[in-house]
Amino acid sequence: MPGDPLRAQWAAETFLEDAICVNRVRGMLGYTGTWRGNRVTIHGSGMGMPSLSIYANELIRDFGAKTLIRIGSCGAMQERIQLRDVIIAMTSTTLSTPSSGIFRELNFAPCADYGLLEAAVSAAKAKGITHHVGGIYSSDVFYDERPDLNEQMVRHGILGVEMEAAELYILAARHGVRALGVMTVSDHLLREEALPSEDREKSFGEMVEIALHAAFPQ
Repeated sequence: MPGDPLRAQWAAETFLEDAICVNRVRGMLGYTGTWRGNRVTIHGSGMGMPSLSIYANELIRDFGAKTLIRIGSCGAMQERIQLRDVIIAMTSTTLSTPSSGIFRELNFAPCADYGLLEAAVSAAKAKGITHHVGGIYSSDVFYDERPDLNEQMVRHGILGVEMEAAELYILAARHGVRALGVMTVSDHLLREEALPSEDREKSFGEMVEIALHAAFPQ
């Protein structure tokens, strides 16, 4: 589940065999094909947790999805992390999600499926891809105006920031399915660096390969 529907198209055309477009509603593209004989759907989620919640709920409820992996970009929040590195999210911290009303005063801790996490790490190691495993931060906003909050994320070892994984992990827990977030570092918040658009495709390809190997370990 990439955020960008055009990235879903690119990933399907690049990695899947016999991929066909199965959804175009509201421009949110989804493609189904096969990877090494395994049936795979790559479907956009849109930006932000409310958008992802719609598509993840429907993929689980109406189409029987059992494994959902977010593939996308993120901003690094630790000095040791470099542009193009891959972050595999063990947990996701957040201020709020569309599920916050259900939990009320409870601070639910969204986490990845361990089997997927372990398989993703093994795939990254086997391919020699520089990766980091740990907690990330799922933000409600793209244009952030809380530098004090970012300082606390950095202080507490959060690896990177994105906008979808926390709600994905919560929905997976609610419905008894598996979820994981695998993100490529496209920006660095501390150093104010950004990956040029022409350099992104190869790095994003590594992320997709990790996700596929995690879903279908050999």
